Amino acid sequence: MEIVSFVNNHDVTQLIQKSRPYIATANRRQDVFHSQLEDPSSAAILSSLKISSPVPQTLTEKIVQRYSVGLPKDKFVRSGDYVTLAPHKCMTHDNSWPVALKFMKLGASEIRDPDQIVMTLDHDVQNKSESNLKKYRQIEEFAKKNKVDFYGAGRGIGHQIMIEEGYAWPSTLAVASDSHSNMYGGIGCVGTPVVRTDAASIWATGRTWWQIPPIARVELKNTLPKGVTGKDVIISLAGLFNNDEVLNHAIEFTGSEETMRSLPVDDRLAIANMTTEWGALSGLFSIDPVLHGWLRSKATMAALYNSSDLADNNTHTRFNHARIDELYQNRPTADKGARYAKTLFLDLSTLSPYVSGPNSVKIATPLKELEALDLEINKAYLVSCTNSRASDLAAAAKVFQNAAKENGGVIPRIPDSVNFYIAAASLPEQQAAEEQGDWQALLDAGAQPLPAGCGPCIGLGTGLLEPGEVGISASNRNFKGRMGSTEAKAYLASPEVVAASALSGKISGPGWYQDSEGVTEVLRGVGDGIKEETRMMSVEEALEKIIGQADKMVEEAEQGGLTGQAQKQEQSLTEILPGFTDKVAGEIVFCDADNINTDGIYPGKYTYQDEVTVDKMAEVCMSNYDPKFASLVKEGDILVSGFNFGCGSSREQAATAILAKKIPIVVAGSFGNIFARNSINNALMGVEVPRLVQRLREVFSDATSSQIQKSAISEPENNRQSLDSPPPAPQNVPQLEKMLTRRTGWKFLWDVRRSKVEVQEGDGGPKWSQAVGELPPNVQEIIARGGLEKWVKSQIAES
Repeated sequence: MEIVSFVNNHDVTQLIQKSRPYIATANRRQDVFHSQLEDPSSAAILSSLKISSPVPQTLTEKIVQRYSVGLPKDKFVRSGDYVTLAPHKCMTHDNSWPVALKFMKLGASEIRDPDQIVMTLDHDVQNKSESNLKKYRQIEEFAKKNKVDFYGAGRGIGHQIMIEEGYAWPSTLAVASDSHSNMYGGIGCVGTPVVRTDAASIWATGRTWWQIPPIARVELKNTLPKGVTGKDVIISLAGLFNNDEVLNHAIEFTGSEETMRSLPVDDRLAIANMTTEWGALSGLFSIDPVLHGWLRSKATMAALYNSSDLADNNTHTRFNHARIDELYQNRPTADKGARYAKTLFLDLSTLSPYVSGPNSVKIATPLKELEALDLEINKAYLVSCTNSRASDLAAAAKVFQNAAKENGGVIPRIPDSVNFYIAAASLPEQQAAEEQGDWQALLDAGAQPLPAGCGPCIGLGTGLLEPGEVGISASNRNFKGRMGSTEAKAYLASPEVVAASALSGKISGPGWYQDSEGVTEVLRGVGDGIKEETRMMSVEEALEKIIGQADKMVEEAEQGGLTGQAQKQEQSLTEILPGFTDKVAGEIVFCDADNINTDGIYPGKYTYQDEVTVDKMAEVCMSNYDPKFASLVKEGDILVSGFNFGCGSSREQAATAILAKKIPIVVAGSFGNIFARNSINNALMGVEVPRLVQRLREVFSDATSSQIQKSAISEPENNRQSLDSPPPAPQNVPQLEKMLTRRTGWKFLWDVRRSKVEVQEGDGGPKWSQAVGELPPNVQEIIARGGLEKWVKSQIAES
């Protein structure tokens, strides 16, 4: 289960915007002088600025709007809003049986909409133990009983199946119980992960909830040099923007027509896939002519296979030309004036091949620097949903085929000291590689084939890294120990670099890249990358900038009135459901640390003990962080902590233990996304107020930000509740702060109806207030019911 951050308070302008009617911005943007409309040249410019909705929306917001149910009339969703989602598709994989057990525990007897659900077996496909085979049989039987589309072990990785079978479709929203559902964004589909409880809710009701994340625009400029790939793009983004710039954001990739035409769909899929490792919740490309060509090709192939009786699972009903026609007739695009939390840029023309690691995607090094070190490898991997499509296998095979030209036409063999493992992303991708001769070329070179599935990428099956070994992989995640021993080193690179490294026995490239003349560094940064003194703007862009500046001035004026008279004149109030509290108040207890992970909140040794009592949960709550916590905190206290609270594994007890301690609400600078979902799913309220954390540290902490030390918290292996849970983040605690848990004497009040918080800084101290995100009725209902599972039960009972 997971939690959601109640609002992104880092962006004050978004907070202010939520406190005024949505129509206010729309009216201001569209009202013009009558004389301007009369003048043909002015009218032409103004008509170009027309937007498709009264509130300018990003592409992400537009797609989420389509799949949000129960919205108030004329409501246009924005970043920060809570919505009830009815996703187009929901995919589960090897965890389908645990989801099924939750589903049945809810009292559900049949899946509400079988067409909404896809089940695949892909993670542990090499495991032939009776227990795993039994689980696989249970999943298949459950799928057949409920008439759900099912893909068995060896057919392919679930995310690839979602793409190649047309379940993930441009302009739709699809979820999966796996963190790499971001990959769907490569074809213009908002893909985002959910946890098991969410998946069970969707099975039973067709719905779950989501808070729209802050949205970051990543502008790609120019085109890639020869020998540089989409994998190099995402490796460099994750390694060069490595300070959590897009953590828990939704990303939209943009660029000129020339730039986007240079990025084929397979490159986009690799980039979107690894936005997960970059920290994002989705990574979305636009629906453009490149995608159009790819869709047409898929539709033609589906029609040919269907006419030849070679198709399975009715692929042609999803990939067909009529559906593509309809898509492009109603193609959604971001509105002019759409608000982004931030904009980053990367100049593709300045990139070279990059390698990620060792053991972290936050480390990215130009290939040529590693080549100079002669780093020997023991294992190479061309596996995973990131880079094991036919085009990737072809790129790897080309390395050996080119080498054969200098070896008498014979494919050279890899050294005996290297093991090279290959697994296609799906069976159709493998068959395509076989037809092209690429699969055989890799086998002739000595590659060891594995079934289409996750395998070594997830640390399962054949070929895992042993202590002291070095591996290089075209997969997506190189966390320490993920692909085998924690004493091994794992690097990530493009398929051709992996193949070249396997052939040479050390990290190396195929020699296809030539240094770009005059390029000394990768050009990237915040903003769009255009220097103001050299900026050339069209009239339209100039007007857009002026309007944006005017909006900002209005919002700053409104912000200044937050603690004054304007605060008494709120223009909109949140509806409060009968019986739901409209105010939450208590004394602040401050745990002054960032990155308090789920093991710090609820010790791992209790995670898989089924008979832990509520009293015991309350006793051990936060004990790994501070053994004195239980004795200091009283019923009804407000727990306040630093940033990224609840990072680490997906254990739901991190939320339920806080409730067991009778703490009604957690306030933080920011929340880990999974904890945020788990909180609401278990009826724990939370709100982000960075300003409060800052004030508490100013008053109570003796340490400055420069005196922060990092000490990693280890997490037992059995803590992981999903096969791809990331390791916990390092925990930051002020060096000089002696009191881990402090009773402050400060009072906190959350006015749910007015979407604001009030803080009284001790007796006689300053009092201030701040707007926060809305807690709308759909989320109130989940909390009031006692969490998502009980809400689902109520929906089943009512239906």
